[in-house]
Amino acid sequence: MSKYVKNLITENLRERLKNVNDALLVNMVGLTANVNNRLRGELAGKNVNVIVVKNSLAARATSGTPLEPIFHDLTGTSAICWGSEDIVSLAKEIARLVKDEKNKPFEARGGVMDGERISADQVAQVATWPSRLEQLSILMGQILSPGANLASQLESAGAALASQIEQKSEGAEDVKAEDVKAEDVKAEDVKAEDVKAES
Repeated sequence: MSKYVKNLITENLRERLKNVNDALLVNMVGLTANVNNRLRGELAGKNVNVIVVKNSLAARATSGTPLEPIFHDLTGTSAICWGSEDIVSLAKEIARLVKDEKNKPFEARGGVMDGERISADQVAQVATWPSRLEQLSILMGQILSPGANLASQLESAGAALASQIEQKSEGAEDVKAEDVKAEDVKAEDVKAEDVKAES
């Protein structure tokens, strides 16, 4: 490959990976054409980009970027994957495909996350973490939980008080005239209009 062609490929890679901060390397060497196409289709459906690159050219293209550590000491050809919602979602998708026996010898080779290089074993660990969406859901639950608990406690106390008031009011209506003793009735409590002439 001429130097001119290498420079063109390097510039193209640099442009495509311009704003990528996290990525994973996978092995796609040895896959049949059908498996390769199916894997690429599944990854594209999850908004994951895949480029098969020569490591030396990719190392030149990512020099000075957050992806630089991913290509240190690598030889041969790899496929770089990036995209999805976040690095955790990407790792989950790669781990899912690696577990499928039909995809052999597809495997994770490592990656870079937050500017730090991670191994293939660490990719598998990252795949067990909650995704960004799951983390936001957990965080929202933790934020809303104290308010929900307080509202529940206030509501239960208010409901108990309302129930007691209702029971007392029902009890007052059930009082019969014959249950009222003469000594319990004070003269000042009796109003003139309440006294009816006996027929």
